[in-house]
Amino acid sequence: MAYPLLTNCPVCSKALKITKLQCTHCHTTVENEFEVSKLAALGQEQLHFIEIFLKCRGNIKEVEKELSISYPTVRGKLDEIISNLGYSSQKKPEVDKKKIVSLLEKGEITAEKAIQLLKEEGEG
Repeated sequence: MAYPLLTNCPVCSKALKITKLQCTHCHTTVENEFEVSKLAALGQEQLHFIEIFLKCRGNIKEVEKELSISYPTVRGKLDEIISNLGYSSQKKPEVDKKKIVSLLEKGEITAEKAIQLLKEEGEG
């Protein structure tokens, strides 16, 4: 049985390195330090979102329809993924406090994301 790739240590949360690869057919083993794509560090939900985003050719309106989520939620998920990949967004989204609370109440964003958006709003 295959498990999802772990990218962080379950004990100390530091980045893990892949050091061993093995063929399931002939059992050939290769040991060294191997790099993985930045995408490997994303969670299943984020990878699913990226898959839908690509399927929709980056059309946010289509992503909204496909996932039944609002435009601000699509933008929020994109910003979160961009940030998790180590990139910074070019401009800060303009979202008012009532909208942030509404998204949080609907479960469309996490409490952590709401706090982040509120902090950004305070800086803007």
